Amino acid sequence: MSAGSQKRTRSDRVASVTLPPGRVARTRYYLQQPDVLVRLGLCVLAALAMWLITGAWTPAFPYRTGYVPPRDVVARVEFSVEDAARTEALRQQARSETLTLYENRSQPLTQLQQALKDKVFLLTAAESYDALEAPAKTVWREFLPETLRAEMSDEAVVFQDFKDALQRDTQLESFQRAVHNALTDWERDGILKSLSHGPNEGNQSVILVHPADAENTTHRVEVKDVRIPEFDAKLNSRLVEEFRKEGVPEQHVDLMAKLVFHWLKPRLEPTLTYNESASRRMAEEAAARVNPVMTTTYAGQTKLALAGQPLTAKQVANLYREHRAVLANMSYAQMLVRGLADFGMFIAMYVLCGVYIWFNERRLLTDMRRFATLLGTVVATVTLAQFASDDQWRAELVPLILFGMTIAVAYRRELALVLSAAVSLVVAISLGQGLAEFVILVSAVAGAVLLLGRIRNRTKLIYVGAFAGLVVTLTTIGVGTVVGQPLGLMKMDTAPVTIELGNSEQTFWQTSFATSLLAMSAWNGGCALITGILMTGLLPFVERLFDVQTDLSLLEMSDAAHPLLQELARRAPGTYNHSINVASIAEAAADSIGANGLLVRVGAYFHDIGKMLKPGYFVENQGQQKNQHESLLPAMSTLVIIAHVKDGADLARQNHLPQSIIDFIEQHHGTTLVEYFYRQAEKRCEEDPTLDGVDESSFRYPGPKPQTKEAGVMMLADAVESACRALVEPAPARIESLVHDIAMRRLMDGQFDQCGMTLQELHTIEASLIKSLIANYHGRVKYPGQASA
Repeated sequence: MSAGSQKRTRSDRVASVTLPPGRVARTRYYLQQPDVLVRLGLCVLAALAMWLITGAWTPAFPYRTGYVPPRDVVARVEFSVEDAARTEALRQQARSETLTLYENRSQPLTQLQQALKDKVFLLTAAESYDALEAPAKTVWREFLPETLRAEMSDEAVVFQDFKDALQRDTQLESFQRAVHNALTDWERDGILKSLSHGPNEGNQSVILVHPADAENTTHRVEVKDVRIPEFDAKLNSRLVEEFRKEGVPEQHVDLMAKLVFHWLKPRLEPTLTYNESASRRMAEEAAARVNPVMTTTYAGQTKLALAGQPLTAKQVANLYREHRAVLANMSYAQMLVRGLADFGMFIAMYVLCGVYIWFNERRLLTDMRRFATLLGTVVATVTLAQFASDDQWRAELVPLILFGMTIAVAYRRELALVLSAAVSLVVAISLGQGLAEFVILVSAVAGAVLLLGRIRNRTKLIYVGAFAGLVVTLTTIGVGTVVGQPLGLMKMDTAPVTIELGNSEQTFWQTSFATSLLAMSAWNGGCALITGILMTGLLPFVERLFDVQTDLSLLEMSDAAHPLLQELARRAPGTYNHSINVASIAEAAADSIGANGLLVRVGAYFHDIGKMLKPGYFVENQGQQKNQHESLLPAMSTLVIIAHVKDGADLARQNHLPQSIIDFIEQHHGTTLVEYFYRQAEKRCEEDPTLDGVDESSFRYPGPKPQTKEAGVMMLADAVESACRALVEPAPARIESLVHDIAMRRLMDGQFDQCGMTLQELHTIEASLIKSLIANYHGRVKYPGQASA
């Protein structure tokens, strides 16, 4: 052999030795997969959403009412603050000086003049005082004031003077004209008894008046000129003046004025109506034109809060203004640096949580819908916490506990604790709070998550909320004592404090540090309890959103009155009985390894519902009937048998069974071999050499293999229950041997490779199944007269 050939051979031998790719290479390859890139993109979008929601490019506002600053808080920048009290005082002054609007409806005065004319005409129609009839005499008395009646010696003489002044038609027309002219000003300006608006609502000396049919035509009117109690003398003098102008004899002028005035005064009705809506609008417009009174706060000089004294609501508002001024002075570079730092923190949080999920909950990453739902829940929790953290509520605990309980229900408690701690950290930082707030949030969530467990009744969540409330109450007291903060809703000394609530003010008494701390502790505990109650109502929506089932929903599905189970019992009674027996032994086996026995039981009830479509092809339903497979080829029989898995899954989806139950239907046979018909097919090939060989894959179920321990238990329980029915004498030793043999065959066939079941757990399942089957097939004492036991 030449040297060249030896060298090539040696090179080939060296090249044939290849090492598996290193961790970096494997990671690079994994990150290049399209589905992985999609998931990473979703994480980046979720982090960006949290970044926007929390306003992470600016520092958070850290102060709350009742917070005790450890040192004086001095203004960092110069800014102007509106003096709300002085501004409001000026605006109120503007409102009180505004001319209010009154609507004048002058018809009552016109009607009053007509009534006066009719009365006078009635009186002048009489020849003399003695000729007055009773009704006319009553009318005459309406004109006579008490003072005039006491002064006059003869009422008849006064009447005659009145009649003489109006005896001619021209004099009567002059009388009407004089009265009309005397009342002209009030017809135009109106009449009122008293103002309808208060001192704070408008000017008390001057008003604006407009006719009823012309709101835009207004004129100023002095209140004293139109208010009835104040214009007596003016009306009387106007009557004298107008009567004199109209040529009433001088000796009769005063008498006529007194008589008419006496009749008019009690009959004058207000004609001015307060236009409240327009007046309020004008008052508010006047107030809005008042410029705010500003007070300047100087950087490094003005103290906004003193060390050791709890912050009042007014101080917090002032500090917030200073905070806004600081934000306004931040440069784009500063905001960019801070924003990138916070975004990096969010990305780091997602990376850490992703690493945990990769090693402990990897199946979550394979389900895109559930993964996206989880990210959406995280973002929604941060959003709700931002709204609930308002100083009036301080209820950020509620969405965080809801989040922790939701993840614990949908996945596992360990994952719920990890994700809740990460979200709590984001919330605490975004609210400008420190380690104390973070500890309180985590304690509340941990108390709820750790106690949650299996939910078999609706009161469980309320108990969980109460326990979480107790935990967070004690934690708040402890943390508040250590950091020296009341973390409360109240103040801490013994002076009265006025708090503005909307447009009103209420005075509260400041309390001691201990009382304030206890108040906030009780508030946090109450929030946790309320969260438990809320979760009770939200549980069905959580189950639907994450496609999971709690014990509550599983117990509802295990009802024998379920329509599918009723139909299975009617169409395939043997299969129904088999399902009930499998459920009994499978539940005990699942419980023995710490799996969800109730889920296995419900899955066993429904695992063979596909057989109801062709019940006669399954031996448990044939009874004394002829075996229908005798007329079919083994391959065709195999197709019929295998079809019950797909038929069952379709029935389950059609009847809206949850995915976890559909998984049991699809996985309870895995990819096992339909051995009976496979052996028959092999036998036919041996007997007839012209036939092609048997393809084993054609006689296997399509799978998938069991993906969970519960599905693995279901597979084994289904197989051993069916096999035990074929035993002629199911003695304990034979049952034990049968169960072990079936378990080993399934193990060696690789059916348990994807469900995470250990050999120790498989051994425990075997023992439980053997115990249950021996109990089911126990012997009986033979009574006298019986042929056999």
